[in-house]
Amino acid sequence: MKAVILAAGEGLRCRPLTLTRSKVMLPVANKPILEYVIQALSNNDIKDIIIVVGYKKERVKDHFGNGKKFGVNISYIDQDTQLGTAHAIKLAKPYVGEKFIVLNGDNLINMETISELIRDESGIISILSVSREQITGYGVIILEKGKVSRMVEKPRDRISHLVNTGIYIFSSSIFSEIDNTPISDIGEYAITDTIQKMIEKGTTVTNITTQRTWIDAVYSWDLLKANSILLGESEKMEISGHVEKGATIIGDVAIGVNSVIRSGSYIVGPVIIGKNCNIGPNTTILPSTAIGDNCSISSFTEIENSIIMNDTRIGTGSYVSNSIIGSNNIIGPHFVTEVGKNLNIEMKSVLHHADELGSVVGDSNNIGSSVLIKAGKMISTGCSIDSGKKIMKDIPQDSMVV
Repeated sequence: MKAVILAAGEGLRCRPLTLTRSKVMLPVANKPILEYVIQALSNNDIKDIIIVVGYKKERVKDHFGNGKKFGVNISYIDQDTQLGTAHAIKLAKPYVGEKFIVLNGDNLINMETISELIRDESGIISILSVSREQITGYGVIILEKGKVSRMVEKPRDRISHLVNTGIYIFSSSIFSEIDNTPISDIGEYAITDTIQKMIEKGTTVTNITTQRTWIDAVYSWDLLKANSILLGESEKMEISGHVEKGATIIGDVAIGVNSVIRSGSYIVGPVIIGKNCNIGPNTTILPSTAIGDNCSISSFTEIENSIIMNDTRIGTGSYVSNSIIGSNNIIGPHFVTEVGKNLNIEMKSVLHHADELGSVVGDSNNIGSSVLIKAGKMISTGCSIDSGKKIMKDIPQDSMVV
């Protein structure tokens, strides 16, 4: 069986992090989301993978290449115009066989998630669902006598607790039905509309509900929860770097090659630190933190429950909590992210809820010393912020704060 991974979208609700990479390339526990999907397929002996790419596709291709280093064979299809999931799947028609699996590249899954679908699938279409109390923003599945009778996109009422994961097994007959799929109100061809039309024609659609890992990071701050879960589930971590005498390591901590933990530093796992990093001295890193490659965290800094991406430097005496810091940032001493709970965060004039958040900082910013970011505020990409500033509102791309 071959697999088709849909990875062409940007992930608008994860800005500013997706201004420079697609959502599938956002790191969780120091690996892109898409890598977890590919690994789950490989572990189920699904080695032939077609990835439908579009937005920032070069980063996907550069990272995964032909798939050899991940133990799979990867080919790519360009979806230059985002015309929906049905259109993306149809592009794969020349490359798949009689049956194939379709997945979203921006959902975190594991081997067992897919194996349940493969083991129990039958009929022309099989759908994987998860049971959720909170269904807002998701498509749901309604069952009748154990079969799917209806698919509803983002219902206002709680008509079902079965959320559609977007993971399917299709027979090749799906392609002729895609040709008859109507365009939606937002100008896309949705595979759920295709399936609903087939149900109405009498096609049997089976549902498998899983209790296994399926995490959808809708907003950038959802990455923090995903990061915490995956770090907590990690197998025994390896310390390949150097830990100086006087540094304390407690719990599951991974430290990459050529990284140094300086004397007096205190690290409590689960924590992952990439390669070529310099931590400390006298730095504290607390649980559920992921620090990427080539990072420098200076003395007397404290970081907890945060994601620090590659090539970032954080100055001495800083405090970073419940925050995401993008790649290639230079941050001066005494940088502080304030943390708030039950926040309403405005994005494009729409309010979104965050249970707890410090801040989100995009890529390639230069931030001076003694800068405080108020809870829930975001700094975009390419910004320059003078020392001593208090960030009270979101900072747009390529801004100068003086």
